[in-house]
Amino acid sequence: MCGIVGYIGHREAYPIILKGLQRLEYRGYDSAGIALYDGKNIKLSKTKGKVADLKERLENEIPTVGNLGIGHTRWATHGVPNDVNSHPHYSNSGDLVIIHNGIIENYEAIKTELKKRGYAFKSDTDTEVLINLIEEVKKQQDVKLGKAVQIALNEVVGAYAIAVFDKNKPNEIVVAKLGSPLAIGVGDEEFFIASDASPFIEFTKNAIYLEDEEMAVVRLGKKIKIRKIKDDSLVSPLMQELKFNLEQIEKGGFEHFMLKEIYEQPHAIRDTYRGRLLAKEGIIRMSGVENHKEKFLNANRIIIVACGTSWHAGLVAEYIFEDLARIPVEVEYASEFRYRNPVITDKDVVIAISQSGETADTLAAIKLAKKHGAFVFGVCNVVGSSIARETDAGAYTHAGPEIGVASTKAFTTQITVLTLIALKLAKEKGAISKSNFHFHLEQLELIPDKVAKALQSDEHIKTVAKTYKDSKNCLYLGRGYNFPVALEGALKLKEISYIHAEGYPAAEMKHGPIALIDEQMPVFVIATKKGHYEKVVSNIQEIKSRKGKIIAIVTEGDVDVKKLADHTIEVPETLESLSPLLTTIPLQLLSYHIAVMLEKNVDQPRNLAKSVTVE
Repeated sequence: MCGIVGYIGHREAYPIILKGLQRLEYRGYDSAGIALYDGKNIKLSKTKGKVADLKERLENEIPTVGNLGIGHTRWATHGVPNDVNSHPHYSNSGDLVIIHNGIIENYEAIKTELKKRGYAFKSDTDTEVLINLIEEVKKQQDVKLGKAVQIALNEVVGAYAIAVFDKNKPNEIVVAKLGSPLAIGVGDEEFFIASDASPFIEFTKNAIYLEDEEMAVVRLGKKIKIRKIKDDSLVSPLMQELKFNLEQIEKGGFEHFMLKEIYEQPHAIRDTYRGRLLAKEGIIRMSGVENHKEKFLNANRIIIVACGTSWHAGLVAEYIFEDLARIPVEVEYASEFRYRNPVITDKDVVIAISQSGETADTLAAIKLAKKHGAFVFGVCNVVGSSIARETDAGAYTHAGPEIGVASTKAFTTQITVLTLIALKLAKEKGAISKSNFHFHLEQLELIPDKVAKALQSDEHIKTVAKTYKDSKNCLYLGRGYNFPVALEGALKLKEISYIHAEGYPAAEMKHGPIALIDEQMPVFVIATKKGHYEKVVSNIQEIKSRKGKIIAIVTEGDVDVKKLADHTIEVPETLESLSPLLTTIPLQLLSYHIAVMLEKNVDQPRNLAKSVTVE
């Protein structure tokens, strides 16, 4: 869950690495560090805190010169966030230096053995153990750095993306990957290394993504050599052309990435169905589904595996698939699915959802499903990511880079893709009439404009946020398609404002949560006209009679709920199955404005990271 970046070439490395770390800070931000080679020695500076803290310290501490360097922004696993535990880490001799994203599970046993051989350790990290293991292998077996890295990695258990260099051979960086992402940017007589392509997008559009258990020696004046870590076999590098641009990873005048990404949703949803949804012709084109149509149509059930916000999108999909396509669906936390010995057969279709395409638990669930013969379909946002490569087929969301840790446009674009799949299968099965199918396509095509209209309530939502920003607890209620939206709304508030919040099915309120309701409790209720409206009104009356504060998300022109609620926020009318794409918008904005008013770090909430690549 850390961000790594490296450079070797003809430019000054420092500004490239620093800017790269700033772009990767969404991956972890409790400490940061940079190591530079100045032609004679390695100069290293690191600190607890943000990349901005590192910049201030580094420029007063070491010369920022050199054409070779590596940098790291950390989300702590082994060892508390402090200066010593921050990366990069030296080997005992000081010749080798490493940055590492991931976790070495057997580091304690290796550390004990290295101590017997005279090694001393300054930090509590597994990473310092790894670099000293590499040094010991290099020394004892008298091999080059690349070979030493390969031998050492065959002795460790865990996950990693690493970059290592030797001050005695400053024309190369050795990199390797297992479970954590790693991209190599290939320029003109220069190379870039990073957890994703954002640090080098302005320098080159050419990238190589390492597969699991692959390593590469990136050497100036030579072609990149990629080998399998296990058997040393050569791998032909696959060069990919990057499809996003620099503007997509900048704030574009918005105060925070999260707000920018909330406002990007009309465009992101349209990009997601562009080329797939042909409403006038009554066609949905999705090659990943079309090429494996029989797998879906003959499936006994669909199992959706995901974590966090993606899990909530999966819950919405459960309603859509069962309602429209009449296919049984189970939605599982990937982190639980992988450990509970689930019953999986070759008649199952597993849909894995992940924004980053690197979520460790979801990747493990995919491997388990494939082992049991299930057909696995991926839904993710990042082209070339591990999930995109590991699954049998899939569909990208085309949301564009999502930098804010609290996911917004990923949620709505995931629902869009899953809706397209459900509608396509419904048509193929004959589970939906031709006229109803056409109507759904027409309504889905209108969603981006309706999302844009929902965003026009931003100032009103800001006023509501001001009223409830000091609340200690909040309850979110929804029914049917909008129950998962209630869960997602509560999660957003928790993530960025640190206010305790719970999402609940509205009908379950009286089975426990109603005991919490008093005049201090804000209750956010999704009460759109479509879907159990009268029942939700009854729930609101129950809250009102207990003096709870009611903030209702309603359909434009609503009258009944407005009479009962303390505040209402309107969204345009649409089909019940599409309503989550609209009702989630005001809840995202409410969470955002409350967090800003509480002076929280909206884009980088405490203890969280964007891409969860460790268990």
